[in-house]
Amino acid sequence: MPASDYDLNPIRRRGLMLVLSSPSGAGKSTISRAILEDDDNISMSVSVTTRPKRPGEVDGVHYHFIDKTEFDLMVNRGQLLEHAKVFDNYYGTPRAAVMDALVQGKDVLFDIDWQGTQQLAESALDDLVRVFILPPSSHELERRLNTRAQDSQDVIAGRMAKAADEMSHYPEYDWVIVNTDLDQSISDVRAILRSERLKRKRQVGLGEFVKGLRAG
Repeated sequence: MPASDYDLNPIRRRGLMLVLSSPSGAGKSTISRAILEDDDNISMSVSVTTRPKRPGEVDGVHYHFIDKTEFDLMVNRGQLLEHAKVFDNYYGTPRAAVMDALVQGKDVLFDIDWQGTQQLAESALDDLVRVFILPPSSHELERRLNTRAQDSQDVIAGRMAKAADEMSHYPEYDWVIVNTDLDQSISDVRAILRSERLKRKRQVGLGEFVKGLRAG
């Protein structure tokens, strides 16, 4: 087809929401960074949170740090796609920025838990791609948490206790990866992303394009 004919019936792609969930320490944050580093068409969703900033975190880059009053106002105004309480702190995803990105054909990456994923599924299932990351063993999960040296032993014990419940939600996800080898897991997520981008439902204008092909 000549370029001029194609331009009359362009195919655009609606963006998708790629969710990576896992117990803390299973590798989702490392995988997320790798995906973001080499793909210009996907960006990280910046959540709001009521928890204090950790060393090295930047407001507006890692999270939007807000107080509980402002968080409650956002919930009441319907400004959050999802929100949840995690370890005595509140987290949520601002709606407007995500919806704008999807319309522009840009993908958005989410590092959220199963509670947030359930809420996204209720409001935007067609745009959602859900990937759950499992550790190869509980022993390895605990080793990774200790190696990070970010949390006290009490906090690590709490995360391990919660991991069993978190992992029980894997059937709610479209894809499941056991993160035994980090490089392979990153490659698997990239393959999932490529496949999901080609799905018919995300190719806006495809019907008109095919009609043009059939008409010659």
